[in-house]
Amino acid sequence: GLQSASMRSRLSAGTVAVLSVPVMISLCLPRAAAFAPASALASARRWGSSARVHGRGGGAWLKPQAAAAPLLRQAATGGVRMMATDAAEVVEVSTGPVDVQSYEAKSSFVKVMQERGFVHSCTNIAELDKKMSEGVVTAYLGFDATASSLHVGSLLQIMILRHLQKCGHKPIVLLGGGTTKVGDPTGKDASRKMLDDDGIAANIAGIRQPFDKLLTFGDGPTEAKMVNNDEWLSELKYLEFLRDYGPLFTINRMLSFDSVKLRLARENPLTFLEFNYMILQAYDFLELNRRYGCTLQMGGSDQWGNMVNGVELCRRCEKQEVYAMTAPLIATADGKKMGKSEGGAVWLNADMLKPFDYWQFWRNTQDADVTRFLKLFTELPISLIDDLAKLEGSMVNEAKKILADECTKLLHGPEVLPSIHMTAASLFASGGGAMDDLPTIEVSKEEVGEGMPLIDLFVKFGFGSSKSEVRKLIQGGGARLNDEKIEGISATLTLASFDAGKVKLSMGKKKHGLVVLK
Repeated sequence: GLQSASMRSRLSAGTVAVLSVPVMISLCLPRAAAFAPASALASARRWGSSARVHGRGGGAWLKPQAAAAPLLRQAATGGVRMMATDAAEVVEVSTGPVDVQSYEAKSSFVKVMQERGFVHSCTNIAELDKKMSEGVVTAYLGFDATASSLHVGSLLQIMILRHLQKCGHKPIVLLGGGTTKVGDPTGKDASRKMLDDDGIAANIAGIRQPFDKLLTFGDGPTEAKMVNNDEWLSELKYLEFLRDYGPLFTINRMLSFDSVKLRLARENPLTFLEFNYMILQAYDFLELNRRYGCTLQMGGSDQWGNMVNGVELCRRCEKQEVYAMTAPLIATADGKKMGKSEGGAVWLNADMLKPFDYWQFWRNTQDADVTRFLKLFTELPISLIDDLAKLEGSMVNEAKKILADECTKLLHGPEVLPSIHMTAASLFASGGGAMDDLPTIEVSKEEVGEGMPLIDLFVKFGFGSSKSEVRKLIQGGGARLNDEKIEGISATLTLASFDAGKVKLSMGKKKHGLVVLK
């Protein structure tokens, strides 16, 4: 739709095109109608009383008049800038994060966020800090239901909610039953797989699990609340929604967001469905503000533009001061995205990743990441973390064990640690302990037969994403059967390989799995 002559000419001329224009055209309303609904015009005129409003096919846009010296002023958000001209007030997002590290916080929550490294950007941090010092603030984080479990990359956001509650504020967990039907294009080169209602419901049931362990839910003033945005998004009436809110979002501004620019720069299709995601995310904030008095949205730094949209929408519609705070996107010291391991995603649900594998993920943390991860993913005092940061050489492994223990204890409970320690002793120190906590695959004698390809078993354990990857692992000497190096890519598992009905397969020294004979 952006390739049409009418849209290209308006965008190149700097004309502000509101969302309802291309949407209405896509509905094929006749241009001869050329009317501008009162609600659309009223919304548009909020941008400036002297603006010239043009109607086209049921929509409206503003065409700012020339201004010799536009006045630039810092808005109350601290992350949003307003360009005041003779005709209209055009809102734009500042391209860089607001410096929040130098600010001296007074509230316990903002202090914790700063000292542990959770803050990347924040709108009007001084005003937010003041409100959090004076009383309870309700804040939310959203999680789309794209899988049946969250992975460790989402743990950072859950820890933020946990700190929020421990500091005396009220967290809202927003499950994206509605927005999952659209799909967040942020950071994606292609559209997400479309899920049906049953699939989304099943995923929501799965991703609830870590929240029940890390937050306290209830009806009290600081007890957490879980809501599903499908409650209001599925009830929206398309034309009414466009008329009421479409004029408040400009195509010009939406095209400036990284989630859109990066996709278009790579010449990958961005569907109109996905293009609407940022509007629905903004509307979520408005709805949570109206229903629950929510005044703070939190999220990853890649969501900054979408979150500022929500701040502005709440201010325009409810005349309320609300805030947005982002956390940095976490990558490991070697630049890899947080949440992935050599064997695949590090899931938070125990039925998708055994507690031992979760513990082992943290135990295998790179030296350069240990201190940072102790601050972000544990609740150890900063003074103790600073002491652990002074460890050098092989002693850093002690800090890694503490990191693994603390992270696993938070998510799976302290009761799993003794068994995990026994398994680790068996694998790494030849202590003869049990290996029951290792990932297990059961096979029958009939399946083994005269030989079962080891490559297939390695792929099933997630020790390689494909057979070709496992072949490279074997050729490089990194694959083992019962601690003996596998010599050829055609090697098979036979009944003679089993010892007491078990076979241990290993990927290097850190990834192991048991094949058990039924």
